[in-house]
Parts: sequence; C-alpha cells; structure tokens
Amino acid sequence: MNKSLRKAVIAGNWKMNKTPAEAKVLISELKEKVKDANCDVVICVPYVDLQVALEETKGTNIKVGAQNCHFEKSGAFTAEVSPIMLKEMGVEYVIIGHSERRTYFGETDVTVNKRTLAALSEGLIPIVCVGEYLEQREQGVTEELVAMQVKIALQGVTAEQMKNVIIAYEPVWAIGTGKTATSEQANEVNACIRNTLKKLYGESVANGVTIQYGGSMNAKNADELLSMEDVDGGLIGGASLKADDFAVIVNAASK
Repeated sequence: MNKSLRKAVIAGNWKMNKTPAEAKVLISELKEKVKDANCDVVICVPYVDLQVALEETKGTNIKVGAQNCHFEKSGAFTAEVSPIMLKEMGVEYVIIGHSERRTYFGETDVTVNKRTLAALSEGLIPIVCVGEYLEQREQGVTEELVAMQVKIALQGVTAEQMKNVIIAYEPVWAIGTGKTATSEQANEVNACIRNTLKKLYGESVANGVTIQYGGSMNAKNADELLSMEDVDGGLIGGASLKADDFAVIVNAASK
C-alpha cells in the first residue's frame, strides 16, 4: 500500500450468503470491530440484504455495495437491477465483472465495460474485477490478458471518472480454492495493471487508483499481501462472512 498516493479499501463480497436477519447480526458484530479503521470499509451484499445493510450501517464508517448491476436504466431485463435503482437506495459501490459472473453467467469484457460506464453515470463507485484462469497463468499470458481486460473495461471512462474507479485483481485459480497468489505474484500483476493505467491516463491518474487483490485474502495472509507497494486493499470473499476475520484484514489495511 502507498496511502500517500491512494486510498486503501477493504471490501467484503458476501456472494450468495446471509438472509436479511443473518446480515443484521453480522453487521452488528462488525460495526464495533472496524469503527476505528484507517482505511475505507465496504460490504457488498446480496440484493435482498441491501436495505437492512443500509439501515444498520447508518452513522458508521461502513459503506454498502451491490454485487452487480445492469447497464440499462430500465427495461425488459427480468431479475436485473439498474444502477439508478441502487443509487436511489443509497448504495455507493458495485462489483463489476466478478470472475463468477464471467464464468457462470456469461459476462464478457464488453458487458463489463457497459456496466462500468452505467455505474459511473449514476455516481456509483465500480469495483472492476480482472484476472486469469490457472491455464492462462501456466501459458504465461497473465499480464497480456489482464492488461486487455483493463483496457476494454475502461473504454470510454475519462481520467476524471477514474478517481471513482477501483480495480480488483482476482486470479480465478485462487477464488474460493484456498490457494493464494504469493505477495510477489499479487504485486507483480497489480503493478502491471497500474502500468496499463499509466499508458491510458498518465502517471498521476494511475498512481491515484486503488488496486485491490481478491484471491483468498484472509486473516493469516493479509499483512504480507497488504505490505506490497501496489496492493491497495482487498476484495474479500469467505473471510468477510466472519466478523473477527474481516476485522483482522481491516486492521492490517489500517497500518
């Protein structure tokens, strides 16, 4: 992390977990544990939990995000939710292009770009996810692939809008597998992402963008990962469902 240049952000991705009643319990546990955080704290919850999350986090330092949004304002898109709907609720963040959305639900680099632009147009902060499969890492194309994903995701995004964009590097082979990129691997790809941003927007803009690591960061490895220059926080999966573990990661990012 380099807090002199950019924010450290720890965002929990609850995925398809927690009913509204369960969400209320977890948030009540979390509020006291992270109240003194010296980093931004976000919880990205299922749609059905958004209202209770917004209510329970009022007056706290915890921000609320959604896990996806559509790229149209309205229309015949059954089961989808638009950025304007999220914004009106009070949601501030939204995850875009998570590997599970890409793998299981047909998200492409192009739709990630459309959703990113739509989120920004409504004043939401998109957490844009990029990352490679194990086969692609073994083929030695990680940097080229991730650079391409970044370039396509950000087509049409202005330098001014980049102040409100977070990028999360999530090696797909490390999502929910218990495998984690080494701190050096994570930093290497995050640095590649930042170099791509430098080519697109210049050094000043690139240095201001928060780039998270999102592959099985947990209470045990957070300190080491967050000590790296270009790892500016985490997009946390399983560990975000346990208040104590999530708080340990937040505390690591607060140093």
